[in-house]
Amino acid sequence: MNTSRTTKTLVASAVAALLLAGCSSKADDGKAEAAADGVKTGPGVTDDRIRLGALTDLTGPYATLGKSIVQAQKMWADETNAAGGICGRKVEIVVEDHGYDVQKAVTAYADLSPDVVALPQVIGSPVVAALIDDIERDDLLTFPQAWAASLLGKDSVQVIGTTYDVDMIAAVDFLTRTKGLKKGDTIGHVYFEGDYGANALEGSTWAAKRAGLKIADQKIKATDTDLSAQVSALRKAGVKAVLISAGPAQTASLAGVAASRGLRVPIVSSAPGFAPQLMKTPAAKALEGMLSVVSAAPAVSSDLPGVKKMVAAYEKKFPGSPVDSGVLSGYNAAQLLGTDLKKACEAGSLAREDVVKAHRAQKVADTGLGTPQNFSEVDRPASVETYVLKPDAKAVGNMVVVEEAHAAPGVEEYLNS
Repeated sequence: MNTSRTTKTLVASAVAALLLAGCSSKADDGKAEAAADGVKTGPGVTDDRIRLGALTDLTGPYATLGKSIVQAQKMWADETNAAGGICGRKVEIVVEDHGYDVQKAVTAYADLSPDVVALPQVIGSPVVAALIDDIERDDLLTFPQAWAASLLGKDSVQVIGTTYDVDMIAAVDFLTRTKGLKKGDTIGHVYFEGDYGANALEGSTWAAKRAGLKIADQKIKATDTDLSAQVSALRKAGVKAVLISAGPAQTASLAGVAASRGLRVPIVSSAPGFAPQLMKTPAAKALEGMLSVVSAAPAVSSDLPGVKKMVAAYEKKFPGSPVDSGVLSGYNAAQLLGTDLKKACEAGSLAREDVVKAHRAQKVADTGLGTPQNFSEVDRPASVETYVLKPDAKAVGNMVVVEEAHAAPGVEEYLNS
């Protein structure tokens, strides 16, 4: 094949296509233009509507989380619309289920992205990693429900709260302060393959070295739900505590199997590793006795006025649905995006790039649902403060706050290293 001739032909064809497009109304696709009210608009924004997109997991390993986030964000949209909308426009959220399948998510993004101005949720670090270059190219402000540090550094992608490595530094600090771990002890770390687990392991490894501890790591897949082999390996390693960066099913298996085999050591999970539904499983007793959770967000049983108001509204709108961390995370993300859209409107433009600009101008964003966020530094987590939570079958959301939000010693040293 003559690659030079083929390349020239393809270029010529592309130029011809562009010239033809110049005579078509489609030439303006993706370009900003002024609406009737004088506000500049673009994809996802009309004279009377703002369309937002959600790439979520409703059928995969994070289905319970996905359902909670979707319902919470739809509640926010209904409340916002009842109060007059944003910039004189009604807010609409279009939901696509990818089932935690990256290829499905890529296809869904291609279908969804031309018609929305922002994405208030995308579940899964692998999913966001696969889409991140497209998201940045499209100036599509996106809030991942994923917290890998690899997602930092892009103007259009905002990790809300801490990253997994920061959480694990906090987890190791919690163990050394409150669970009697000392120099020379070994901590197990069970983690999902991929960005989620790899980033969490970076944090635990750094913190363990700083504290004079050793890490015995066990990598698993999202499809692994029986952790008997991992528990056996950790027991053989003589671990004094275990970190887990996985999903709720894996956390339940770890705690249940460990307890049944006499490995009754403290377990600390990232926030995605717990769901209130676990307290109705055979592992509930072990979880209540052994598990703590590090989280950038408080428990939904928190006394914060904003949290109490949100919980009351959610229970009224979705009676019988569990009020879990996904509700808080989803609602918080939606409120933050609502503020971005309002600020962009005030500046005269709802074009995608101007929504991103409005977002990045915020240095102290506070919805009253947790810690304030600084969105102005793209290479850093928006917050470095973590809560420590604990399962409690009697509490709303089956979690209570053990320690209020604080930055663990060494976090700034780690981030600057």
